[in-house]
Amino acid sequence: MTEEMNAKMLVEAMPSAFMSEKAEGVNAVVQYELTGEGGGEWVITIADGACQVDEGRTETPTLTLTIDAGDYVDLIGGTLNATAAFMSGKLKIAGDIGLATKLISFFSIGL
Repeated sequence: MTEEMNAKMLVEAMPSAFMSEKAEGVNAVVQYELTGEGGGEWVITIADGACQVDEGRTETPTLTLTIDAGDYVDLIGGTLNATAAFMSGKLKIAGDIGLATKLISFFSIGL
């Protein structure tokens, strides 16, 4: 991953990295709450074989993921293990835990 990558760029790249065949039948709204420097809030909507990313919040997410923006970059870059992040409290999950365990498999990570 290049040094210029940041959490906002990674989140906004999600639609182009989305593999619809991996998310067949999934209709979900995921709230990303990235804290700390470079953080923000995004709503990721997966429905009808597409992925859409919008800045902001939703009132009724299927899943909410809360993580420090720097830790998110490490997670996507492969230097932070998702299970370890969750167990250590770096990654907080609320809502559909099953979706959380599958979410990363819906995206090709070619950084």
